[in-house]
Amino acid sequence: MLRFRRMRSLQKFVAVHSSIHNLFNAERAISVRGNFKATRTATLTVWRQLCAA
Repeated sequence: MLRFRRMRSLQKFVAVHSSIHNLFNAERAISVRGNFKATRTATLTVWRQLCAA
């Protein structure tokens, strides 16, 4: 929290981070490598489409 100069900046960061956190939060320890890589590739594809919009 010390890195943010204003409370509003912190609120924006938290709002954006919480909305995309589950996209990238793949449980690596409980998944098979092939499934993990496929999920990660699909997630990055969605992320790139969102950033391009």
